[in-house]
Amino acid sequence: MTDRAMRTLVLGGVRSGKSAHGESLLGDHRQIRYLATGPLTSSDGEWMERVRTHRERRDDRYTTIETTDLGQALRAAPDIPALVDDLGSWLTAQIDAVHGWTTDVAIDLEDQITDLCDALAAMAADVVLISPEVGLSLVPPTPAGRIFQDLLGTLNTRVADACDRVQLVVAGRVLDLPRPGDTASPRGSDRDAEPGHGRSPSPTVAPVPTPAPTVDATDLDASATAAGQTGAARTDAASPTSYDRPDPTDAEVFAPITPPDEAVARAARERQAILTKPPGSLGRVEEIGVWIAACQGQCPPTALTSPTVVVFAGDHGVAGGGVSAFPPEVTAQMVANIAAGGAAVNVLAERAGATVQVVDMSVDADTDPHVSRYKVRRSSDDLRTSDAISLEQARMALAAGRAIADELVDSGTGLLIAGDMGIGNTTPATVLVGALTRREPVEIVGRGTGIDDTGWMRKTAAIRDGMRRARKVVHDPLALLAAVGGADLTATAGFLAQAALRRTPVILDGVVVTAAAMVANELAPGAMRWWIAGHRSVEPAHQIALEHLDLEPVLDLSMRLGEGSGAVLALPIVQSATDLLFSMATFDEAGVSDKTASDAAVAETVEAGKS
Repeated sequence: MTDRAMRTLVLGGVRSGKSAHGESLLGDHRQIRYLATGPLTSSDGEWMERVRTHRERRDDRYTTIETTDLGQALRAAPDIPALVDDLGSWLTAQIDAVHGWTTDVAIDLEDQITDLCDALAAMAADVVLISPEVGLSLVPPTPAGRIFQDLLGTLNTRVADACDRVQLVVAGRVLDLPRPGDTASPRGSDRDAEPGHGRSPSPTVAPVPTPAPTVDATDLDASATAAGQTGAARTDAASPTSYDRPDPTDAEVFAPITPPDEAVARAARERQAILTKPPGSLGRVEEIGVWIAACQGQCPPTALTSPTVVVFAGDHGVAGGGVSAFPPEVTAQMVANIAAGGAAVNVLAERAGATVQVVDMSVDADTDPHVSRYKVRRSSDDLRTSDAISLEQARMALAAGRAIADELVDSGTGLLIAGDMGIGNTTPATVLVGALTRREPVEIVGRGTGIDDTGWMRKTAAIRDGMRRARKVVHDPLALLAAVGGADLTATAGFLAQAALRRTPVILDGVVVTAAAMVANELAPGAMRWWIAGHRSVEPAHQIALEHLDLEPVLDLSMRLGEGSGAVLALPIVQSATDLLFSMATFDEAGVSDKTASDAAVAETVEAGKS
């Protein structure tokens, strides 16, 4: 790497090799954020096959984030090299957002394009942007096609002006394009010779350094989408670059957990006392900032980077016993909804600047291969009469949760949120809470998705039966998860414990996630020091679980949705608490007299009066 960031725009037509070339430009970097602007899921089988092939080409240095807010995504991690693929799909999403395909009024995307260019200018690491060149992509001669072409020309021109270099890829060969007014031949600039940017200064036109020809997923191009396939998915999803499953051997064995740094916490409290406010005037917000500083091991702390929500999904055999107001097939439908960006958690996360990924651990349906890359099985068995999953499957689920946490932490995520999705999942969660706290079923049973009195009685009986089976293994966390937890709760427990092991703070959500957290703290004692409760739900078991973990919720809004929604609502408060501690001026910096100075002045006045 050099000490200067290089911004490169790579243009080309359909299957020109532009994406592969863009990847080669970042070949010397050890960590790359792949900002994908195309849909993660689709009913088009050919598209999904191309996406799969495209993913497999990238190695394990890449972390994929699907987003249509490129400005926010770039600003979230300006120090990590990024590959944006591609601007055509991003433009399609912007036109979708303003319903621009059928309007007779000129579309104004000036603010969106300016925001993207400003984010590019602020990048401290190399960034490569892939875009279809106008005239080299398949765009139908329709009003919608002309709208797309006109706006794409404007977008490419603006982004080119914001970049240090523009390259055109044709038939697998690369041409460096001169800037407007530059009379020199189109050759690589002097900067092209710098090491660490994956380029050679000598040949003007050179073969793209790729292995055997591959199908480029994004080279299907948003231009085809512009012709009539509108409504690109909005899900932000981190994805691995390999479908290899993590080794489940000894997945339940954790190294000792190191607590947040208490010396840093003391320093943070001392800093709170000298900021331009009365001591303690921000209430608990101050202590949240102290906690983040202790987790980061530095005072003042830095801004929380790339907060990410992982929604663990699974079906439960006990749902067949009428313990939920919704049928089991809703789980798969909601997984697709989250993947498409249409759920509450997606909307809330977008507002808070967080990304969302959904992971199918045991949904009783076939889901997208990317979503189900860690899938253990279809549904769990009925916890009333048999183990939910086997011990082997529990280890697989734990290993998956740990691997997901590792992926995100390694990609630069500074704060994690766990969410849940599964019809009937509050039943196993309540069984776990009841077993670990030795409460009676009637004390802890809630209404879940809104069951009536008859459903509540069925649920109470199911929890009673599950607790009876759980008591036999309550001192063995792995066996407990296998007996009554299911793959989704088990993966959540592994995710939470591994986050603590990796010294990464987590905001917990509702009763399902908190029940998994209770088991995670049994697996990795002390892990709870790395968690904060985002909210208190209306489920009785949730309050009991929070007391067991000695956690005080940030919010209390009578919620019971799940998905990670309550935790995401608390995220801006945690972010603000962090920002206050590192951005707020001290009394000395602001030239403001503090209480100590005021007290000294009063004492001096009193003393003078005595004399």
